[in-house]
Amino acid sequence: MSSDVKPTDTLDVRGEVCPYPDVKTQKKMKKMKSGEILEILLDYPLSAERIPRSVEKIGHEVLKTEKTGTSEWRILIKIK
Repeated sequence: MSSDVKPTDTLDVRGEVCPYPDVKTQKKMKKMKSGEILEILLDYPLSAERIPRSVEKIGHEVLKTEKTGTSEWRILIKIK
């Protein structure tokens, strides 16, 4: 389950620091429908740790968290 997953929407928060990546992720997920896939692109290490935890805490599924560069991550979330 990785490269064959097609995101429904992409949220690019590279260049932004706490709390903006987290807040924008929450807002974006609220607008999405069950079953949709959100791709998040970020470069803030603390958010790369926090976003997957908070997403799972509210009941969504983290499909993948991958490091895509020296300090860049890609997170795939399935909306429940």
